[in-house]
Amino acid sequence: MIFGRSERGKGPVEPVTLKILVAGGFGVGKTTLVGAVSEIRPLRTEEVLSEAGRPVDDTQGVEGKHTTTVAMDFGRITLRKDLVLYLFGTPGQDRFWFLWDELATGALGAVVLADTRRLEDCFAAVDYFERRSIPFVVGVNCFEGAARYPAESVRRALDLDAQVPVVLCDARDKESVKDVLIGVVEHAAQAAARRRQPAAT
Repeated sequence: MIFGRSERGKGPVEPVTLKILVAGGFGVGKTTLVGAVSEIRPLRTEEVLSEAGRPVDDTQGVEGKHTTTVAMDFGRITLRKDLVLYLFGTPGQDRFWFLWDELATGALGAVVLADTRRLEDCFAAVDYFERRSIPFVVGVNCFEGAARYPAESVRRALDLDAQVPVVLCDARDKESVKDVLIGVVEHAAQAAARRRQPAAT
């Protein structure tokens, strides 16, 4: 049987689904990235920033941000009839990190979105995926007015392993986001291939 098609008298084959997380600091563009590429209207769990949250929500550098994700963002992309990609955007603030373990279950890989104006905000996400051996790509969201740095400069600043891809992107642009997601899938496939290689004796 050809995968993704049905034989006479049988129902269609369920597509293979891949799960990718989109993580990073507060206000880095995770919700925007999911919305830019999703073929469905994204599920968003955003709430308006409140006065009570001001002491813990650091808006320096993102003063125009008035909402925050409190659970997750969800989007979907059909790559082929037999292959569907699910995107889960994680909340950025520390107080919502307890949700990450649930969202990370079964993930193929992740995008760690970074803002060069607040690069330290993505350290926690990098550390999270490194500790759990989840393949990830760092996507540097090129905000208007922010200084542009070469990918290798960002790699050194984040002290990343040489095998971790670093790509410059625009979270608002569908084609740019697609390139980042392709990078995650390819990196995850390469990581799986390395794990299958027999250990050197």
